Amino acid sequence: MIDLNFKPNRRMNNIHALRKYLHQNPELSGQEFETSKTIATFLQQYQPDELLEGLGNGTGVIAVYEPSEEVKKSIMFRCELDALPIQEVNEFAHQSKFKKISHKCGHDGHMAVMCAFAKKLAENKMQHTKVILLFQPAEENGEGAVAIYNDTRFKTLNPDRVFALHNLPGYDFHDIVVKNHTFTCAVNSIIIKLHGKTAHAGEPENGDNPALAFAEIIKEYDQKNQPDAKKEKFTVLTPIYLTMGTEDYGISAGYGEVHYTFRRALNVEMKALEEELEQIAIASAKKYNLQPEIFWTQRFSANENNPQAVDIVRQAARDSHFNLIERETPFQWGEDFGIFTENFAGAMFGLGSGKKTPNLHNPDYDWPDEITETGAQIFFKISELIDAQ
Repeated sequence: MIDLNFKPNRRMNNIHALRKYLHQNPELSGQEFETSKTIATFLQQYQPDELLEGLGNGTGVIAVYEPSEEVKKSIMFRCELDALPIQEVNEFAHQSKFKKISHKCGHDGHMAVMCAFAKKLAENKMQHTKVILLFQPAEENGEGAVAIYNDTRFKTLNPDRVFALHNLPGYDFHDIVVKNHTFTCAVNSIIIKLHGKTAHAGEPENGDNPALAFAEIIKEYDQKNQPDAKKEKFTVLTPIYLTMGTEDYGISAGYGEVHYTFRRALNVEMKALEEELEQIAIASAKKYNLQPEIFWTQRFSANENNPQAVDIVRQAARDSHFNLIERETPFQWGEDFGIFTENFAGAMFGLGSGKKTPNLHNPDYDWPDEITETGAQIFFKISELIDAQ
């Protein structure tokens, strides 16, 4: 647990100091209890009209800023709370205090952006637009957005538009990266367990060995790959883990399992692929007299951006004099904000975090503080544009 004696003070009014504090004290998906307390305490300085805690899996936080006049529309912005199970190699003063846990996706920075945005909203209310700030847990394992979406307190908010950003190493600082339709791919993972029967290795015909079934499954899955994102039915299937039998050379294996992760650009195409992959596994198991067990894990819906929502981001970038980049193909990583764009009109966009910044999930990655104000500014400009509509 984090040793946290956090009180609002002059030092922590500095958003950069908050970000570094969060970086020093990371928590894994579903365990962000002290992180959420820190955020809730910090937000109290900026007097939201409503502050909801304990949402979703118990760590989600929502701050609501009501408009100065009658509410005519509502918009939601989302950031993430969780860190990754990665050992940090950086040796700067704000390095993680915990072994094999660190903020290597920039979620500490995303939280800082949202807190800076909260400060702007406290000083400049919208006129007719309710602004909802969601600090979401468990993005990295795909469980957080679904838990928030199913929370009854969230359902009462029912935003008209939803937005989120993700920092993007490899782009110049402050670049705003947009794309109509799919911004990040749908991602899902399958676990296939095959139960057979052991036999003497000299008499394998007396048992049911899963080896040939696995060979068939792997071959057929490989034929589903279409890795060119510019073509139809873009598909990447990646084998993750394979085990079978034991290290006993007199025994023909009677059990094994294989794990895959796969991704597609559209949610409807992903659903079709899931059915195809399941049927391949079932048919192969039946052919070799094996009993299959199939499990799905870490599902991420594609972020299918609403073009009108993306146009608002484009205008916000132009009005703020940020460099605007049109992305041609979807990013191939998963992001569970897709559950929100699946159910509400909205958009995810990218914020350039430096061409020389280490890639996301690298052990030497760190959020560049110079882009925090950029993120807050574009969120605020999006709010102003919607409020003026």
